[in-house]
Amino acid sequence: MKKLRQKRVALINDITGFGRCSSSVQQPIISAMKIQACVFPTAILSTHTCFPDYFIVDFTQNMESYMKNWSHTKINFDGILTGFLGSIDQINIVLDFFEKFKKEKTCIVVDPVMGDNGKLYHSFTNEMCLKMKKLLFYADVITPNLTEACYLLGIDYNFFEASFENLEKMAYKVTLLGAKKVVITGIPKGNKIWNFVYSKESKIVETEKIGESRTGCGDVFTAIVMASLINGEELYEAVLKAVHFINKVIKFTVKLNIPLNYGLGFEEYLSELK
Repeated sequence: MKKLRQKRVALINDITGFGRCSSSVQQPIISAMKIQACVFPTAILSTHTCFPDYFIVDFTQNMESYMKNWSHTKINFDGILTGFLGSIDQINIVLDFFEKFKKEKTCIVVDPVMGDNGKLYHSFTNEMCLKMKKLLFYADVITPNLTEACYLLGIDYNFFEASFENLEKMAYKVTLLGAKKVVITGIPKGNKIWNFVYSKESKIVETEKIGESRTGCGDVFTAIVMASLINGEELYEAVLKAVHFINKVIKFTVKLNIPLNYGLGFEEYLSELK
């Protein structure tokens, strides 16, 4: 008889006390999908950085000791999910983490959080973009938005036409950097949003655009995709599940008039995730 074992995922991301983003949303979502979620913190924040005032503790100087303890404890992971990384030192530590914890069947999902709307985030540098590419050698799936995909490939965002054919070429070029599969997320198409899935075949998951952009949507998306893959689903089905969940949650969040920087009111729908 095959021995049953609970699956386990490492979440390399910051911990934010208020604002519904990063590991603070990923952990409950992955747990709801019956997978143990273990947080490997990069920073600790009182609120995320879209608030006018916040308290932050950079965890970089503690990350190696934290990692060594996990290694000595002989913890194994079925999946590793990375989120926002705030420095080259943190990216190097994550590369070391991959070397120590990636086994033959460990699924690695890299969310290269670098920018949006054609621009890098103010804390991200071109040097960090180059270093970020090294994570792709380990990635089973990478989930850049269109801005991040452009920066990874050195493409001018302002002159890129997001047609099916161009997105397919873009995703293929990303795989040449090392990633096995690609999801280019949040592509604006009038009153619709595209998510381009490049796996066994290229497909688009389309959804309606509801209101303005909210913090934490990407973290919710990658958490559902990660857990779905660990649970044995194909990438397209995983993306479909994530998009449908977020669409439903955004409608509920808008109905409650929750402020944009308060994130998604996903708690009401956690029991629907499987």
